[in-house]
Formats: sequence, C-alpha cells, structure tokens
Amino acid sequence: MDNKKVWLITGASKGLGRSLVLQLLGKGVKVAATSRSLAALEDISQDSNYLPLGVDLASEDSIQMAVAETIRQFGRIDILVNNAGYAQIGSLEELSDGEIRDNFDVNVFGLFNFTRQVLPYMRAQQSGRIFNISSIAGFTGNFPGFSSYCATKFAVDGLSESLAAEVKPFGIKVTIVSPGYFRTAFLSNSSLGVPANPLAAYESVRATQEAHQQQINGNQPGDPEKAVATIIEMADVAQPPLHLFLGQDAYEMAYKKIEAVKADLEAWKAQTVATSY
Repeated sequence: MDNKKVWLITGASKGLGRSLVLQLLGKGVKVAATSRSLAALEDISQDSNYLPLGVDLASEDSIQMAVAETIRQFGRIDILVNNAGYAQIGSLEELSDGEIRDNFDVNVFGLFNFTRQVLPYMRAQQSGRIFNISSIAGFTGNFPGFSSYCATKFAVDGLSESLAAEVKPFGIKVTIVSPGYFRTAFLSNSSLGVPANPLAAYESVRATQEAHQQQINGNQPGDPEKAVATIIEMADVAQPPLHLFLGQDAYEMAYKKIEAVKADLEAWKAQTVATSY
C-alpha cells in the first residue's frame, strides 16, 4: 500500500476505528485519529506518525480545528474514514426528540461536517478517498427497535451516493462500508443507547434489545481485523466500489432486501407504470 498517504479516522478509540489505526500504523502510515475523549486515544501509540485529536462531533468548530491540525501536522489528507457512530435502541414511540436528534448529530451531522471540512483539501489535490462507515441497517431496515439508528444509516447511504457523483470530477472517490455484525464493543453500553422511557407494550422491541445485549454481543460472526484489512485494501483499488458490504450476514441480508424490492416492483408494475401521462 502507499504509506505516504495521510488517513483521518473518526471514532478511533475502539472497535473498527481503533483496529484501523493500529493496522495502518503497523504499515508505517500517517494517521490522525479522533474521539470524544483524547485520553482514550493516547494509549494507542506513541508513534510519530500518529496524531490523536479530541473532537466534539456536535461542534463544527471542533471538527474544523481537528482538520486544520491534521493539515498542520501532516500537510495533507488523502483518506477520510467517517467511522464515529452509535446505535440507539427504542421504538419510534418510545424515543424522545432529543434521543433521536443526538443520534443524528453523531451519525449524520458529524459525518457531514467532517466531510465538508476535508473536501477543500481533497479538491485542491484533485484526489482523495472517503469511506463512510454505514451498516447493513442502512440498506435494510428490518430491525424492530432500531428505527432511529436505521434512519441515520439510510441517511449516510443516501448522502454518500449523491456525494460520490458530486466529487467524481475532482478525482475523489466515495465508498459506503456496510458491515453486518462484527465482534467489537459496538453492542456494549458505551455504544448502544437505550430509551429513557421504555413502553411495556413494545414486547418485540424489548426482545430485540435483550437479544442484542445478551445473546449477540460477544458472539458476532464478523472478524473486525479482517474487515479493517479489506478497507485498507480498497484504499488502493483504482476503481473502488460505491457499496462495500462486509460479512456473510450483510451479504445475505442485502440480497434478501434486493429480492423483496424486485418482488414488489413486479407485483405492482401495472400500478407503477400507469401513473405516467
């Protein structure tokens, strides 16, 4: 791989972000890494190629300062990985306006703002790669109790598809990374929000919550080190995919959604095409 390129990775204190930082530093790559807590980043490495940055994703000023410090330290940004995010469990009726907005602030607006701040440098270089870490839950929403999280990740997929078309003339390429279940701390209390005011009527949501917290957590089939290695591989591919699904489970769920959409299209084709003048 090209170890002269500079990576900027958000949400790097744990999970896929942390693994990505460690693999890149092991290859001699320059990495700027962000997290809410600077202390959570400082134990990762003392390598001179490593720049830990404390960032408040809800503050565009904080994001702007992080991007400026990366440029000051390394002179450029070649690859942006928008990885920061968290899951919010709860039915739509249970979740408050604040809980949903907080989820969007981190998962969507933090991504928007980091990308906005980095794009002028990539545009000036006429090159760059942007990896937006979404989820299979951004492609199929068949996850009861995850309406807020699915909404944020569907937003990430939509904005990424449009962004890819917008920045193509500048030599900038965008890839949506959609993992299935990977064995990280993503389902732990630090990355999984639960509703402040749960409603007993939503039995299926409580069952989903318990399954994710008790059965799935720690037993996910995906290997995060292999996922990270694949992302690094894609950074050097001349024509990377717009959609990169990771995990056998993601592959199967994506095809199930595609087949369901195709079935609806064909079953209701007469009504669909009859609406033209």
